[in-house]
Amino acid sequence: MGKSWSIISHLHAVAGPSITLLYPLYASVCAMESPTKVDDEQWLSYWIIYSFITLLEMLAEPLLYWIPVWYPVKVLFVAWLVLPQFKGASFIYEKLVREQLRKYRARHPHSKGEPAADDKVHVAKTDEQRDRAQ
Repeated sequence: MGKSWSIISHLHAVAGPSITLLYPLYASVCAMESPTKVDDEQWLSYWIIYSFITLLEMLAEPLLYWIPVWYPVKVLFVAWLVLPQFKGASFIYEKLVREQLRKYRARHPHSKGEPAADDKVHVAKTDEQRDRAQ
């Protein structure tokens, strides 16, 4: 039982990187080469969320060091994000990230001095109307 327990307890050393990096990398390349855009959204969403988790981990490393279940919980969460049966990354992006972006854009429609997309359409319609009038 000593060898078996040692193997099981160190399984996360292989499972973690496989679930969080290797499979998503492979699936992302496959998605880029496929003709549909649906899978592209899943994997772009995954990398956005995974990057955010990694940044949070870097900031909270001293605190997470004292939480022994953090790594297994993270691996399970990332598995939910990755597995195509759940499409967790697309779900999180749609429900959290996209909503926050919409709220931000509503508060700051003219960020960085550029007109909002709606304003560009409005200007184009106005130019067309001006051309018709002439």
